[in-house]
Amino acid sequence: MKKWVLWAAFACLFSVTGFCQTKKKAAKIVAISAVQLSKGQTVYENVCSACHQADGTGVPSLNPPLTKNDWTLGDKTRLINIVLKGLQEKIEVNGEVYDNVMPANDYLSDQEIADVLTFVRNSFGNKASGVSVAEVKTQRAKK
Repeated sequence: MKKWVLWAAFACLFSVTGFCQTKKKAAKIVAISAVQLSKGQTVYENVCSACHQADGTGVPSLNPPLTKNDWTLGDKTRLINIVLKGLQEKIEVNGEVYDNVMPANDYLSDQEIADVLTFVRNSFGNKASGVSVAEVKTQRAKK
């Protein structure tokens, strides 16, 4: 009987601890709203689509696609820095090399950058966490 009570107590403790950790992790996820996606789409259409195309497929050998790749879905810090600082080196995306210069878009507000990157990370078949204004501010301050 004592062993059963100990196992039950351990199971309850484990369940509560797991729940608390899950709740903490959930709090770190950036909420994505329809308004943010809409604003991000507007920025994308006005600033990004000429090079990366309306459907995010890019231009072969020049402008990389924004569809299902590590550059888009991976490290948010790297992605934010590309928008803020531009990119002047060759990159490889999904086995293809892209060689066109991306200009810095640091004239965009922190909100606009967060919106457009959240849009890109959740469009064109992508599904990833959003980008927050705080994350953009942090990277802009390091510039």
